Amino acid sequence: MPETILRGKPLEEAKKVAVMVHGRGGNTASILGLADYLHLDDFALVAPQAPGNTWYPYSFMAPDKSNEPSFSNSLKTLDGIVEDLKAKGFDSEQVFFIGFSQGACLSLEYTAQKAQKWGGVIAFTGGLIGEQFNPSKYGGDFDGCPVFFGSSYQDMHVPLSRIEESALQFEKMGANVKKLIFPDTNHTIRQEEIDWVNENILK
Repeated sequence: MPETILRGKPLEEAKKVAVMVHGRGGNTASILGLADYLHLDDFALVAPQAPGNTWYPYSFMAPDKSNEPSFSNSLKTLDGIVEDLKAKGFDSEQVFFIGFSQGACLSLEYTAQKAQKWGGVIAFTGGLIGEQFNPSKYGGDFDGCPVFFGSSYQDMHVPLSRIEESALQFEKMGANVKKLIFPDTNHTIRQEEIDWVNENILK
């Protein structure tokens, strides 16, 4: 199991947990830095570190086999975190996922394969993973779980078409989806995204 860093409130005291998933080339420090901007004071923060700073080696839309076994192992990492949290008494509504770029893709993929009423899913530039979009992989009911997608209209790594397909899939599975798509080409997290997430999911 990859190294996992704990920050924020101790798990024994927290009523909410944010699983924070870094992007390709990032690390736990880079994703935990978002806590300076997001309303996470009441959260325990759990940040896993990807081996070699990448959750899978190629694009999230590369041929599926090319990203194995890293992709499957990365899903197992998130599942291990969730199972550990459940063993500590947290239910799914107390667990939030926050990811950027590759970490957003992985968070979306995991929560769609394990759809239930999570506390929230926050995807800063991400979409569901696979060479072809394959809705048959996903099952369950989000039961109104808030899900956020934020990106530029022409991101260099994540096509808008995949974001829109992913958002529609989440809606079909009962999520309360919000998309904010910006008229730039920057691979970043914008203040408008931070503000919306703080006011509507992390309030």
